[in-house]
Amino acid sequence: MVMLPTHKAPTETFHLGGIALPRLFTGLWQLSSNSWGSAPAAKIRRQMANYAANGYTAFDMADHYGPAEILFGEFKEKWSRPEDIFGATKWCVFRKIDPKRALVEAAVQDRLDRMKAQRIDLLQFHWQNYDDRGYLTALHHLQDLQSEGKIFLIGLCNFDSIRMNEICEELGPGGVVSNQVQFSLVDVRPLYAMAEVCKKHNVKLLTYGTVCGGFLSDTWLGREEPDLYSGVLTPSQRKYLDMIVKAWGSWSLFQSLLVVLRSIADKYDGMSIANIATRWVLDHPFVGAVIIGARMGVSEHTDDNRKVYGFRLSAEDRAAIDAVLAQSNGARLIRTIGDCGAEYR
Repeated sequence: MVMLPTHKAPTETFHLGGIALPRLFTGLWQLSSNSWGSAPAAKIRRQMANYAANGYTAFDMADHYGPAEILFGEFKEKWSRPEDIFGATKWCVFRKIDPKRALVEAAVQDRLDRMKAQRIDLLQFHWQNYDDRGYLTALHHLQDLQSEGKIFLIGLCNFDSIRMNEICEELGPGGVVSNQVQFSLVDVRPLYAMAEVCKKHNVKLLTYGTVCGGFLSDTWLGREEPDLYSGVLTPSQRKYLDMIVKAWGSWSLFQSLLVVLRSIADKYDGMSIANIATRWVLDHPFVGAVIIGARMGVSEHTDDNRKVYGFRLSAEDRAAIDAVLAQSNGARLIRTIGDCGAEYR
C-alpha cells in the first residue's frame, strides 16, 4: 500500500468539468518508446507514487503510449486514496473506420480494462482525417457512453479551431471540456482562432511541447546547435529542433530567447528558464494545464517544476519576451504549418 504524505506540496488548480485539477499534468508519452530511456515497471510505479505524493495527481496517457495505461492503473489501484488521482487518456483514430457503437464502445472498454477503472476520468479523442466526418458520429457514441457512466469528461486531442468549434456546437454546452494541443514560446498558434473558440465554448487547453523537449531550459543556454542526426537527441528533441531552426527562426535567435528568459528568471528566486517558459503558457486564461513529460524511472524534475506555482510574469517580462518573438516566424506558423494539429495531418 502506498501511503499519502502528511503534507502535500502547494499546487495551483483550475476547474475541468466542475473538479479542481493541478495546472501541471504529468505526461507519460515517453513510455511509448525506449528512445527516452527505460526502467523496470516497479520503479515506474514508485515514481508515479512519488509524483502524486508531491501534488502531481493528474496523469496524461494514450492508447498508443506503450504500457502507460497499464502501469497507471496498477499504480492507482494501490494508492491509498485513488479518488484523488486523475487519469486522462486518449482514443486516437489514425486510419479509416466505421464508427459504429460497438466499435466505439470496444475502444472505451479497452481503456477501462487497461487502466483497471470503472470510469475514464477524461477521454481525449483524436481523429486523423477531417474529410471523413465520422468523427461526429464517434463523438455522439462517446456522449452516450458518458451518460452510461463509462466516461466522466470528454476532450479532444490535436483538433483545429474550425473542427473544435463545429464539435462544440454539435455536442452542446459542456460536451467537450478540453483540447490537447502544442503551445510554447516557439509554437504560438493557439493564440489565434483557438483562443477565441476556447472562450466561446468554455474549453480549456491542455498543452504539450511547452519546453520544446527540454530545449527551453538552462541546459541549452550558450550551447552550439546540436546535430539533428547525431543520435544523442530524443525523438522529442529532434522534432522541436527541426521546428526551431526550420520553421520558427534560427538557433542564434533561439539563443537570444534563452538569454532573455534567463534574465527574467534571475529576477525571481530560484527560477529556471523552463519555469519562465512554462509560466508564460500558464498565464494565458484559455490554458488549463501544461503537460510536462516525465521519463518515469529515469529522471525527475518535480522540485523544479513546482516553482511555476505562485508567481506571474510582469508586463515588463512579457514585453522583453515579445521583443524576441517579434523577430521570429512564430506569428506566421499558423499559415506556414497550419492550425493546431496540422503537423500531424
